[in-house]
Amino acid sequence: MPQAIHTDQLSKHFGRVIALDRVNLDVQEGALYALVGQNGAGKTTTIKVLMNLIRATGGSAIVLGTDSHNIHGKSYTQIGYVSENQEMPEWMKTGALLKYLREFYSTWDSDLEQSLVKQFDLPLDRKIKTLSRGMKMKLALASALAFHPRLIVLDEPFGGLDPLVRDQVIESLLERAAESTVFISSHDLAEIESFSSHVGFLESGRLLFSEEMSTLSTRFREVEITTEAATPLPVQLPASWLHPKSLGALVRFVDSRFDEHKTLAEIHRLFPNAKDVQFRALSLRAIFLAMARKPEEA
Repeated sequence: MPQAIHTDQLSKHFGRVIALDRVNLDVQEGALYALVGQNGAGKTTTIKVLMNLIRATGGSAIVLGTDSHNIHGKSYTQIGYVSENQEMPEWMKTGALLKYLREFYSTWDSDLEQSLVKQFDLPLDRKIKTLSRGMKMKLALASALAFHPRLIVLDEPFGGLDPLVRDQVIESLLERAAESTVFISSHDLAEIESFSSHVGFLESGRLLFSEEMSTLSTRFREVEITTEAATPLPVQLPASWLHPKSLGALVRFVDSRFDEHKTLAEIHRLFPNAKDVQFRALSLRAIFLAMARKPEEA
């Protein structure tokens, strides 16, 4: 399947600070891709490199078949980009801004614009500076969607928004999913989990995994073993068993490569006195925490 975004060994240094460390990322056309990670993980830096707002230190990035170094001018007529701190001419009225933007996009859809204005309840006669943060985000999103972009790029769009506005934003993205690729960075994991098809996890500038959401949720399980008596942890445990703990006769860990048959076989080999084993699915937030926790905290 064609790729909307492809990076190869993408790196970005700010002096001695490594913001991106050899990131290899593939986003298929038509995906609803979420890039998640803690603040400072490199999500915004990744997006700025993709949008040619900053230059990479090493590696390469291809966006809609174009090297990111060449993303400018007409390239943005195919990309709807909204950042967390979107700058807009606050002296303008909402309706005037939309009218102004129409002239820049040959694919601008006035019917879709009117539909988005109605859906978001945008006040066309109010100056932008008087709008709430949520209303400004909805205006920015309407501006980014009205011309049917092939790629929608959103950098932390949910920050500070109330639940109703978040739901409206998500609904509008899902309505556009059939015609666009969506690439979104966020640490709002509950919202991401509700609609994303793919997810990538950045930590300290490194991409730890990138895969379909369904595959990710299948391979992570919390495992709880009840033994016949208090049992110390074996010295050698599988590397995929994250944060193992022994609490008397109870052993818990997160298996990041869960396969019921193989996991059970390994448990019975290492814990021959096990009398009960329970597997529990994990939310995206729980998976994120299991991956983000430092070894010394386990």
